[in-house]
Amino acid sequence: MSARVEKIYTALDIGSSKITAMIAGKMDNGDLAVLGTGQRESKGVKRGYIADTEVTELDVRDAVEQAERIAGTNIDDVWVSFSAGGLTSMLTSVETELGGHRVEQEDIDHLLDAGRNSIDPQGKMVLHAQPALYTLDGLNGVKKPKGLHADQLGVDIHVILADGSPVRNIDMSVRGAHLNVKSIVASPIATGTACLSKEERELGVALVELGAEVTNVALFAGGMLVGLKTLPYGAADVTDDIASSFGLRRAQAERIKCFFGSATTSPRDNHDVIDLEIDEPVEGTDDEGRITRAQLIAVIRQRLDHLIGEIGQALKELGFTGPVGRQVVLTGGGAELKGIADYAQSALGRTVRVGKPTGLTALPEAHSGPAFAGLAGLALYASEDPVDLRSLPSSRQNVHKYGGSAVMGRLMSAIRGNF
Repeated sequence: MSARVEKIYTALDIGSSKITAMIAGKMDNGDLAVLGTGQRESKGVKRGYIADTEVTELDVRDAVEQAERIAGTNIDDVWVSFSAGGLTSMLTSVETELGGHRVEQEDIDHLLDAGRNSIDPQGKMVLHAQPALYTLDGLNGVKKPKGLHADQLGVDIHVILADGSPVRNIDMSVRGAHLNVKSIVASPIATGTACLSKEERELGVALVELGAEVTNVALFAGGMLVGLKTLPYGAADVTDDIASSFGLRRAQAERIKCFFGSATTSPRDNHDVIDLEIDEPVEGTDDEGRITRAQLIAVIRQRLDHLIGEIGQALKELGFTGPVGRQVVLTGGGAELKGIADYAQSALGRTVRVGKPTGLTALPEAHSGPAFAGLAGLALYASEDPVDLRSLPSSRQNVHKYGGSAVMGRLMSAIRGNF
């Protein structure tokens, strides 16, 4: 007997180069199956920010309608990713006295309520406020404290903040396409759900999303995101360099990059000739408008040297400076460039792999690469029904709150120790 769809989740990834939609169904056998996907060129987004609301609304509607036709269903609610600058990650902690009695659900609810009230958004918008791990009498890393006895119960809360205006513009653009925004999710959170194993997130790993115009560098440890930095560079900058170097249109440059480009060199590069199919030869090409693969790779490498250098600096600033061997996972459209993992591994001096989405059934081959990891992860994240403190009912009881700085320092020290 075939599995039956119990609940539908729709993911919407609004990027600088493409807008993609995915309708996934939670099946009665526990699987999350892809029912339909849609994709449109993103013409109203620059460096992750909405630059033209009307154009973005049309592109969103087109991508969702394509997914609806394939899935054979109409949807109203969407989970939307956010990858622009201004994303920051912080940890805050609260504790309460229990007097040695057994931890009940009521105690946990009161503690989480106190945690919600302790969040200082520092003038930004809260995207996520999720309980991470609990503390019992100084014992860190407790996942399920209910039923245990303790004198003190504490919780570490993971908070993701973002600049308010860009988030509101995304929300406005999606609602303008006649869709209800269920939640706006930080892109590294979604992508990590699809590309990182539970063990990787526990032990410590760096996730690098190479988008078209934005690169996010995120650190995971202790099961949560603990550091985040956004760089205003991406794979589209490589395409632009190729276009300007050889007198090509962007579409031509993108095609040549995908078919012939590489981050690594080989002895044959000087002998492999690429026909650029241009009307008039430009400087750097031969009389018939051709270049060698070595010339193409030289242009690509010049931009990559800068981008990977910025990524390495971001990792250093975030505290990812432990012994060689700690892993870096590359995702995003830029991670589809041939040889990128070997190049990054050599440049960063760390183990590097390309992250592809896992955990979904019936995922189309065209959407199974790193360029669609964020979209797939968004659907997976939505299906996990994540707890957010902002949606919990408020408690009227007073809970003693402790200064967050000391407890936060303890937690951060423990997590950074994993690196």
